[in-house]
Amino acid sequence: MRIQRWLAALAAALSTTLALAAVDINTATVAELDGIKGIGPATSRLIQEERKAAPFSDWNDLARRVKGIGTKRASKLSKEGLVVNGKSFDPSTATAGSATAKSGAQRDLGKVAKAGKADKPPVSAK
Repeated sequence: MRIQRWLAALAAALSTTLALAAVDINTATVAELDGIKGIGPATSRLIQEERKAAPFSDWNDLARRVKGIGTKRASKLSKEGLVVNGKSFDPSTATAGSATAKSGAQRDLGKVAKAGKADKPPVSAK
């Protein structure tokens, strides 16, 4: 009987701990964001800045607006307790390459910049 009560108390404590561990990106403080493994001060600042414009609607919105958060990182952050509007990351709803893929214009600009460097003659050492 004592063991059953002890196990019930343990289960209740664990479920409370897991419920408290969820950190919603739209309401979290900088300290709470920094407490999530995988979010450092730089990412925390980016999240805060983007959140000033508008709250994040879902994980895809987060990935579009915050540089460096793609499907892989979103999955890891979700496992660490981060949620967007109370929802954990669901890979089946993720937009392919939402944060990591560059737009066509960005790719083309990168090619132009690299081509421009190649056209310059090398500087000779005297």
